[in-house]
Amino acid sequence: MTRCRRRVHLDHDPGAVGSPRALPDPSLEQRRDDAVAHRERVGVLLAATVGAGWVTVPAALPGPERVAATARAVADGAPFVWGATLPPDAQAGRRGGAELLVRLPGGGYIPVIVVRHRITDPGSGALTTPLTQPRPGRAAADPARKVRSQPRDLLRLAHLNRMLHAAGWAASPELRHGDHGGVIGLDADVVVWHDLRAGHWPGARSTLAEYDARFADRVAVATAAATGAPALAEPSRITECRRCPWWPTCEAVLERAEDVSLVVRGEFAGALREVGVGTVEALAALDPAAEPPVEVPGLPFADLVALARARRRGLTVVRRVPRVPVPRADVEVDIDMESFGEAGSYMWGVLLRHPGGRRPGDEPDGYRAFVTWDPVPTEDEARSFAEFWSWLSRVRAQAASTGRSFAAYCYNEQAENRWLLSSASRFAGLPGIPPIAEVEQFIAHPGWIDLFAVVSEWFLCAQGKGLKRIAPVAGFSWRDPEAGGENSMRWYRDAVGMDGGTPDLQQRERLLAYNADDVAATRVLREWMTSPAIEQVPLAGEL
Repeated sequence: MTRCRRRVHLDHDPGAVGSPRALPDPSLEQRRDDAVAHRERVGVLLAATVGAGWVTVPAALPGPERVAATARAVADGAPFVWGATLPPDAQAGRRGGAELLVRLPGGGYIPVIVVRHRITDPGSGALTTPLTQPRPGRAAADPARKVRSQPRDLLRLAHLNRMLHAAGWAASPELRHGDHGGVIGLDADVVVWHDLRAGHWPGARSTLAEYDARFADRVAVATAAATGAPALAEPSRITECRRCPWWPTCEAVLERAEDVSLVVRGEFAGALREVGVGTVEALAALDPAAEPPVEVPGLPFADLVALARARRRGLTVVRRVPRVPVPRADVEVDIDMESFGEAGSYMWGVLLRHPGGRRPGDEPDGYRAFVTWDPVPTEDEARSFAEFWSWLSRVRAQAASTGRSFAAYCYNEQAENRWLLSSASRFAGLPGIPPIAEVEQFIAHPGWIDLFAVVSEWFLCAQGKGLKRIAPVAGFSWRDPEAGGENSMRWYRDAVGMDGGTPDLQQRERLLAYNADDVAATRVLREWMTSPAIEQVPLAGEL
């Protein structure tokens, strides 16, 4: 229900067999395993606290037997059914299961799902009950939490609601909570309850109405694809494309057509098509100073035209300003962190340089890595992180004690900041682990510089803003032709023997070289941006 319509088409199109597809996401299996473990922990906790009336459907049973076991528990009026598998709704074409079914006092069941992502933010107003009291009748407005928007959770609850009605197991909509559903999130401390008839969608459409509309649409798209009817969904680049297995197929189609979504994504590309601006060429031909044909938020219209013109000329970047302001320092460190999905950060790589000259007692220039080869998550992360933080603190202190300026650089600080804070939190109290306040102070310091933010502010990027896209413009190239985030996940699995084999030492060396190249790319990029060579990059206004 949340997938791109074109992906639904390709998933059901017999003619798409053999079309180019991306390699599987190597961290997907780990995320699935983590989600299973999370659900199991929640189930064990609930079973121990809820007490009488708790029925568990064994996950190891074959599908039909799980359905039968669920049906028996429902027929017996069990207050709670864990691991429920619902009868397939063959007429509508639905299948699915809920981590938990909760019986209402007036009869019938509502679904509760367990997910491994955050479902609330600081605020107020979310309807919650304590985790160990999963009964919607006890829900109250939480003064400390507000609901975080998670459309996939709401649509899954609506899907289960429809399946419960088809099976004859649903609570009556006349009951107070008859069309409610609950979600237990990553923190697993509360159940957040949602009224599926409330208006959470554009136009105040209820979740159930939104689900019904999407379901009918996706079924129509899939049916057309399977039967050879004219396609109801054509390719258009959106955010989801980055991780879609069908992206190589769609990209080839979009490139041949020079589709405008290569510059302007999503619904805004559709709006441009509706007014006859369907290609990059058509967008590039518009007057950047004229009134935009449609409202496209996010970038000034003149920038969109400049991006289209840059793409037409094969340019990766163009400058917004004559000189790009990048802070430099007497002591500079480039930092790159490697993590394995959500499991943990296993490497912190640094590249130290002293543009102002080395002094006695300074750490030597060059690259070094602080790494653990125990499969993450592992407490050995604490050791490698502590060693990294101790080294970084020593370099900063040496610069400060000699009156020299210091700067540390990364490319897209979101990942580094997340694991800096997470490591300080998870391993608090262990040797060498800094207080969270100390990490927060470092992150907030102006000497911690995100070059991704610099690129985003001062350049227009026609081919994307990733380091692998931008650094080659500055003259940098990775030694490994397969260097990339997803490939590094595969290498890591082999490097630590995650799949049961002997740890591959060559893959460890490969990961170290990959990380070393990443920090070197960051250094080359910032030095290029502050060198006379930057003047060779065209200005947007010159296009």
